[in-house]
Amino acid sequence: MRSRSTLRANPWLAPLMAVAFVAALATFQHMPGNGEKAAMPFAGGGSAAAGDTLSARFGLCHTGGGRDCVVDGDTFWFAGEKYRIADIDTPETHPARCAGEAALGAAATGRLQAWLNAGAFSLDSPGRDTDRYGRKLRIVTRGGASVGDVLVAEGLARRWEGHRLPWC
Repeated sequence: MRSRSTLRANPWLAPLMAVAFVAALATFQHMPGNGEKAAMPFAGGGSAAAGDTLSARFGLCHTGGGRDCVVDGDTFWFAGEKYRIADIDTPETHPARCAGEAALGAAATGRLQAWLNAGAFSLDSPGRDTDRYGRKLRIVTRGGASVGDVLVAEGLARRWEGHRLPWC
């Protein structure tokens, strides 16, 4: 009975979950497997800029910290440092506050992982080095285009406005 009242109270929940599912499915279809190179184009349709020199093979962070893994749609570990993408906010996954946030958060996490694995990138400082949790704040770019712009355009993130807004 609770699920009916939730859907009635939140008519956008079912379409949002459908969009998140399709986005996650599309992300996983584009992920390389069995040693093959990523076939995903660079954001903006161009090639990596000469300054894009950072790369790694990113997995998913299952617990705690890690090396070269994605925590969620706006946080990842790279070369032993934890980074927070400074220009966006994505749905929480640890824990999500509702089913819609969980689905969208999983899609954003998968998309960030695929984007990071698609080629060399750069980490640009937004002016402030770390957030209050000690994570390095960076704008993540490839060919001058921000991964934040990609995630926002795909409906998996929103622009960071200095505070979190609810996803439920």
